[in-house]
This record gives sequence, C-alpha cells and structure tokens, in this order.
Amino acid sequence: MIKLSVVITHHRTPELMGLCIKSIQDTIKDLNYEIIVVDGEAQEKNQEFIKSNYPNIRLISFKKNVGYSKMVNAGIKEAIGEYVLILNADIIVLENAILEMIKLLEQDAKIGIVGPQLLDFTNNIQISCFSNPTLKAVIARRTLWGKTRWSKNTLNKFIISDWDKKTKREVDWLQGSAMMFRKKTIEQIGPWDEKFFMYFEDADWCRRFWQNGFKVVYLPNAKMVHYYHRSSKKYGAMLDIIFNKYARTHLKSALLYFKKYGF
Repeated sequence: MIKLSVVITHHRTPELMGLCIKSIQDTIKDLNYEIIVVDGEAQEKNQEFIKSNYPNIRLISFKKNVGYSKMVNAGIKEAIGEYVLILNADIIVLENAILEMIKLLEQDAKIGIVGPQLLDFTNNIQISCFSNPTLKAVIARRTLWGKTRWSKNTLNKFIISDWDKKTKREVDWLQGSAMMFRKKTIEQIGPWDEKFFMYFEDADWCRRFWQNGFKVVYLPNAKMVHYYHRSSKKYGAMLDIIFNKYARTHLKSALLYFKKYGF
C-alpha cells in the first residue's frame, strides 16, 4: 500500500523542481510513496527532463495555464496514497518534515490539514498561516492604506503577528504551497474550487475543512525551505492592479471568496 502521494505543481522551473524531488527522496527513503508532477504550460524540454531523469514519477501535463486549483485537483485525483502532500516545485523538504506531518495526522483524526513551517534561504520564518481573509485585510495589503497606523491592527490580526510561529497551533488557513491531508477526506470536503484560478483557493479549502469539523494545524517542527516570490506584488499599491495581471487575479479571487463567505 502506498503511504504517501506527493503532488508537485510545476511551472517552468525545472531546476527548482529537481531540488524539490531530491529533497523528498533524501528525507523519506524508508517510506512507501509516489511522486506526481503536475506540469502547467508544459514545455517539451521540461517534459523530456522529467521523463529522462525521473522515470518513476507520474507526469500530468497541461499545455495551457489552467490555474492552480485545477492542477492540484488533477494531482489529487491520480493520487493513491493514504496521505497526500501538496508541494510547490520551489519547496525543499528538510529532514523529518514529512514524517512529522504524517505522525501528527495519525495521532489525531480531527486534524484535517497540517502545514509545515516555511523558511527562506536565510533561515527566516515565512508567514504561511493566517486568520480568515477580510475585506479590510485585502485593502490594507493591496493599497496605501496599509501603510497607515489605522490599518496595523487589521494586518496584524490577519498574519497573527502576536505569535512567533515557533509553536504548534490551530489556524484558520495555511498557504497552499505545502500542506498534507488524508486522501479519504476528499470524499467529504470535495476537491479544490476551480472557480479560483489562482489565490484564495487554499483559504477556501481550509475553511471548508473547518466547516466539516476538521482542524487545520501549523506544525513548526516540520520545516521546509520555500523560494517564495510574491507575483501579485510588483509595483506597489494600485499600480499593481493596473499593470500586474497577478494582482488583478488576486483581486478577482478575493471578490469571489467574499461573495462565497461574506465580508
């Protein structure tokens, strides 16, 4: 029986993906697992790279940019492991991280999703868990209002700034770049909502877990390194909405989320 399915979402970063795969292979040698790579806007050279270097990896390819939710769902659908770990291709798994996440899920049936502590390449902790999104928080992060002292409480609450991220904690939602869950919970929760092309799909999915009686837990003794690039923030403030397509996608997803759950 396959214990774990690792679903790696990849978009034109084969070098990073290679490091991600190697880190998985190096840290869970004694575990019965499979790796599924979901390749978005697949390039022939990257397809050949994966097939020639990783013949045992299952490959799902999309010629177009179909959106993050659809890529994740494609990987989950093919997964046959008891547990499923979703990873962005720019993640490097550190020693024991995956085993600690599985251990926690095995200990507590009420935990639906567990996420690791994400670090940057200078070993600083990245913000990867949040309170549920609010309209004020989105405005504060996206406009100059976020620079004012009146918005600080809103932002601090959203990123849970009164907590140092060094202890295990239940959180409203985890960043979708790295999260583990039981495959069987898909029957109850359902797949990712593909109406979210990119952004807020992880917040939506975690919220649905909470609504169905499952906890979402941040686990700091499971550590991974994340080559994080915030595509939706480039020019700053409202200029991003005008000139940055990722910022516009972020805003569209935010409106979809608030339509679904209210402000």
